Amino acid sequence: MIASLKGVVLEKNLGDAVVEVAGVGYRVFASQRTLAKLPAEGQPVALRVRTLVREDAFDLFGFLTRAEEDMFLLLTSVSHVGPKLALAVMSGLDVGELARALAGGETARLTKIHGVGKKTAERLVLELKDKVSGVALADRVPAGARAVPSARADLVSALSNLGFKQAQAEHAADAAGSKLGPDAALEELVREALKGLRAGA
Repeated sequence: MIASLKGVVLEKNLGDAVVEVAGVGYRVFASQRTLAKLPAEGQPVALRVRTLVREDAFDLFGFLTRAEEDMFLLLTSVSHVGPKLALAVMSGLDVGELARALAGGETARLTKIHGVGKKTAERLVLELKDKVSGVALADRVPAGARAVPSARADLVSALSNLGFKQAQAEHAADAAGSKLGPDAALEELVREALKGLRAGA
């Protein structure tokens, strides 16, 4: 199984990135937060990878840190939580915030994440509240990727990576943040910002 990739960012999309290694492009699915922190296209990157093989798919899921990968494994260990939902959860909260929400039983906070209903939030808390303390929360981003300090910066970076100019990205990020509020998940902010950008196009 593929456990890591070290190459060049060939392409970045809303839900995945293509990393070229020795002339081969690997499509890697990742959370919105991870994608926002990836270096620009054409720049080197190193990713930890989990491989999921099914009858109809061979999917790669990428992470910048061990903490991200550990959290992904915990989330997918919960019944009825697949890898795509796990990435959605990790898009909504960073690893440290997510660990605290799970340990503290903050189901209301979890249900604000797109795709997470009340029953799923309760199941996540029930099955993981006593396990998240084992997650490596020293979530340092390795060389080849840059740390992004805030939700607004995450959003601006994600929009810039999609090809929008800095001024456009900042304006759209501010508008989305004002409309959705400070507790909105990154995935929701990206959708709202793109809606505004398309409307103004």
